[in-house]
Order: sequence, then structure tokens, then C-alpha cells
Amino acid sequence: MRAVVIGGGIVGLTSGLALRRAGIDVVICERAPEIRAAGAGLGLWANALAVFDELGVGDAVRAIGKPGEMYFHDAAGRLLDTPEFGPEDHEFLLVHRAKLNDLLADAVGRHTIRLATGFAAYEEHPDRVTVRLTDGSVENADVLVGADGAYSAVRGQLVPGTPAEEHPGHHAWRAVLPDPGITLTEDRLILGTHGCRGGYVRTQDGGVYWLVNQFRSPPLTGTRKQQALERAAFLEEGEHGRVLSALIAATPEERILHNQIMLVPPLPHWVSARVALAGDAAHAMSPHITAGATLGIEDAALLGRLLTPAGDVPAALAAYEADRIPRYARVAELSAAVEHAPTPREFARHYAAFSHWMLTSRTAAPGEEKPTADPQPRRGSPAR
Repeated sequence: MRAVVIGGGIVGLTSGLALRRAGIDVVICERAPEIRAAGAGLGLWANALAVFDELGVGDAVRAIGKPGEMYFHDAAGRLLDTPEFGPEDHEFLLVHRAKLNDLLADAVGRHTIRLATGFAAYEEHPDRVTVRLTDGSVENADVLVGADGAYSAVRGQLVPGTPAEEHPGHHAWRAVLPDPGITLTEDRLILGTHGCRGGYVRTQDGGVYWLVNQFRSPPLTGTRKQQALERAAFLEEGEHGRVLSALIAATPEERILHNQIMLVPPLPHWVSARVALAGDAAHAMSPHITAGATLGIEDAALLGRLLTPAGDVPAALAAYEADRIPRYARVAELSAAVEHAPTPREFARHYAAFSHWMLTSRTAAPGEEKPTADPQPRRGSPAR
């Protein structure tokens, strides 16, 4: 069996690795001239790490990451308690996107990746899919996987009329600062006023990743740094220090990334007989739940489990869609509960409820016991 994967980001590379591990011949097409990653830090939850363990790269991923905990504080520095959830519902691994992409490219084999080669169109036949690429070449395969992000060209053909949409007024600013210039003794994630949230997390190599997000933002003015500083003021209150503002002020303007958050609307289908969408191409979502990459990695793993060298491709893709669409309908419900939480404390509680659901409802890897939900209170929250 042969597969063409469109997109050389985290989900595309993980899809390629999962399919190769299943014994399928894979070619990954990336329109950029090099493997790279837009963005900065990335949080990986336990379900993503379980996938990487299954694919034989878990230890390598952990080696480039730093364990963190998703506990929130308010703008005055008070811990927002979620005593009904256990520590496993808050733990994640922070990695740099570019480092993870490089690791995955090496793992899947760079000889399988065709750079500067984008997707143009496909034609489905009873026994194959013909994929036309932007360099004029043609690939015949048994299956095509569109892992080409929120602006997916594969989705544009598979599900016409579903372009990525702005999440109105939702913006994000972030950067990795290799040398913060100040000693940081803790990580801090903050829920403030005016729809703002953000914070800073120390990285594995001694730097720091900071971020600021805002729902329902007024029209933007000023430079990216000025915009981030304006919103950081809503996250630092009273005598509780201004570490976040200091980190933003110390960041060169060119290192600061700004994004208008884009969403993919719910799709009526993710697959045809020989074409499937994965990751942001199928479900780009708001980063306020910091799980888009983790959930996309789950998509890749499921494709690798369902597609086999001698298997029935249409049946495998139908099973994939039947699993994924209901799961992401529930993701959307839980994400909306977080976004529309009326107070920072409710935001923190809904966030922990989402991560608990995600970790206890995931599809277990072969030979792994499936996690089970524990609705009972686990413990009091630690002092942080």
C-alpha cells in the first residue's frame, strides 16, 4: 500500500511515521522549501506522548521537552483551585515546535519528504487516488491524507465551501526568549480581566516561552510588542510583580509572533473513499485549550492503526471518520464552556474538566489499558 501525505508539519510528519510503522510506503509533500514550524512553544498532553511511545520516539520527544503543569492563577497571583481533578489532569510537556518537527522528520526519514512540493488536485478511482502536485508531478497512491493545516487545499476539494474563518476578536501574541535576563523560579499561567489570559513557562534549554491571548479584542493599534504589553497589564494586578511585562519588554520585536485566531467550521465529513483529513485541516480550533496539536497527533495514530498494507481503504477511512467526528463535536462543546466561562475560576474549572475528559476518553494504543474516568474528587490543589 502507498500513501501520500500533504503537509510536513507535526500532524503530517506523525501521520507519515504512523503509516510507515504500519508497513505502508509513504511520501510526504511539503510546500515550503524546508521543514520548519510556525509558532513557538507547544504543549503536549499525555495522550500525545502515548502516541509517540507507540511510534518509538517517546523518549526522544521527552528529551527535548520540559514537564509543566497547567494550573492557573488570577491577576493578583491567587491559585484558581480545581480540587476535583487530579495532578494527571494538569500535566503536560512543553516542547519547541521547530525541534519537534526536526525530530519527527528524522524519525520518518527525510528521504520520504518532498520539499517545495505543494498539493494541486486529486482524482479518485475505484482502486487508487491520483495526486497532482504543484511541481507538475503526479503520484498514484492507495490513500491521500490531507494534513495541510487550517488553510488546507485538500479540504478545499474534499469539502468545498469550508474555508478557515476568523474567531472574531481573538488574537494571540507569543515568543520564545532564549535568555530572559532575569531569574525565573516558577512557571505562571494567568487568567486576567478583559478576556485576557497568558503567562510564561521555562523551556528545557534555559529560555522562556511567554504568551498573551485575548478574546473579544478591540481593534489593534501599535506594534506587536505594544499590543502584547497592553494586554499583559490586564494579567498583572497590585503588588504581584510584572514578570510577564518584563519578558515582553525584553523580547525583540522581530521575535514576537502575532496571530488572528482562525477556526475550521464543523465539517459534514472528513473522508471520501480514499482521501482523509487530519489535524487542523479537519478541526483547527482555538488555542485557549492548548490541545490542537495533541488531538491532531491522535488523528495520525488512528490512521496508522486502521490502515494496513492489505486492508480495505474505504472501510478504514469510514471507521476513522466514525470515531473522529463525534469526538470533535464533544471537544467543541467543552472548548466553548471554557471560552464562555464567566469568571477566571470557572475558566480554570472548565479547562481542567476538558483535559480530564480528553485524557480519560482517548483511544488506547494496542496493548494499552484504556484510561477510565474518575468522577470523584481527587485531592486538594497544591500550594502554588
